[in-house]
Amino acid sequence: MATVSLPDPTLEGVPVLENGARMTQKEFHRLYEETPENFKAELIGGIVYVASPLKWRHGANHLPLGSLLYTYEAHTPGTEAGDNVTVILGQEGELQPDLCLRILAEHGGQSRLTEDDYVEGGPELLAEIANTSRSLDLHNKRKDYTRYGVKDYLVLCLGERLRWFDLARDEELSPDPDGVYRMRAFPGLWIHGEALLAKDHLRLMATLQEGLATPEHAAFVARLAAAKDAQAPKKPRRRKR
Repeated sequence: MATVSLPDPTLEGVPVLENGARMTQKEFHRLYEETPENFKAELIGGIVYVASPLKWRHGANHLPLGSLLYTYEAHTPGTEAGDNVTVILGQEGELQPDLCLRILAEHGGQSRLTEDDYVEGGPELLAEIANTSRSLDLHNKRKDYTRYGVKDYLVLCLGERLRWFDLARDEELSPDPDGVYRMRAFPGLWIHGEALLAKDHLRLMATLQEGLATPEHAAFVARLAAAKDAQAPKKPRRRKR
């Protein structure tokens, strides 16, 4: 997450969001909208966290995982991936995860878009690229994501490993013996952990294609379509004469 220095509190009319400040989501959102466009902060558990400047290592490792989520979206109607979007979780939470994958509301998803184009409610999958933010990602953010119903949570710990949490059961999961993480909330989303760390694009995509070809993914696509059909307004029956 890119950022700039905090606004100078001596400048009249410039709102100040400082690390450690406590406030509600509505108060945070009002102040945040008045900050410069490239200023980034999050509200986690009612506490303000201002992000540090991003290094190249973060951005370079952000792309491979993002490309997997976007490819999955392209093969799974009813899902949508996002990058660095504001997610409003509740009265004490407004975060900006590195990546998210959500089921659209009209297909039975648990999040929706607000009138001003923010995500409200916990997307089914969130992911963070953890370097200097590792402790925050693995603890405070994880607690908030669990609290507000996120299901799959990925933390790519740079130079170490991919960590996967099933937040519905509040447990950390290991990859299968073949080194592949098979997401529970999104059948067919297969992620090869070693290939992700090595930025091995060909192996990553080959593994994902295997997941997309499974009966489980086909059944998931069918369920999403059925959920949308179930929410469609019913046409009134014509009376017989």
